[in-house]
Amino acid sequence: MEYEKKIEKTIVKRWFMIHTYSGYEKKVKTDLEQKIETLDMGDIVTKLLVPEEISNEIVRGKKKVVARKLFPGYVMLEMVATKEESNEGIHFKVDSDAWYIVRNTNGVTGFVGVGSDPIPMEEDEVRNIFRMTGLDLPEEMKITKDMIKIDFKIGDTVKILGGGFSGHQGKVSEIDMEQQKAKIMIEMFGRMTPVEVEFGSLEKL
Repeated sequence: MEYEKKIEKTIVKRWFMIHTYSGYEKKVKTDLEQKIETLDMGDIVTKLLVPEEISNEIVRGKKKVVARKLFPGYVMLEMVATKEESNEGIHFKVDSDAWYIVRNTNGVTGFVGVGSDPIPMEEDEVRNIFRMTGLDLPEEMKITKDMIKIDFKIGDTVKILGGGFSGHQGKVSEIDMEQQKAKIMIEMFGRMTPVEVEFGSLEKL
């Protein structure tokens, strides 16, 4: 009997990360926005974001608002994809025309993924970036949890059990009892980065 591969297809919106030349992030975002508008593809590529952290600093004795890129050389974009579920796992396919437009924009070196196949970001990863940038989290990504008791404190080493950072280990730098989240310092994109993780996804080591 031949093995029958059954595939369930669903249209979803997911966030992807594209890699750019350093310093080209905002130019890539602007160029892509113009291309998408010109080609009327706003229903496929729906949002673009260069993640930045805003801080107030004293420069030459004056208070100044400074925006620093969280991930130099990367731009986030939300786009429609086809989610394919089968016995072999879950795969995502993006629109081929949109892929070509993004990939061939000046300054873009490729999607973050395997080979030429983009891999969507985990929702926990996207939530964390939105919080770090101070942007409002889309309603569909907000979650509520019952209060959870914890056995770790600031300075403890913990392991992340779920979400986009599953398997990472890091030190607890902040604890937010109201939001039921802790800020964990982990290595991401070659630098130590604080990520917010729900208490239920943490295990003390």
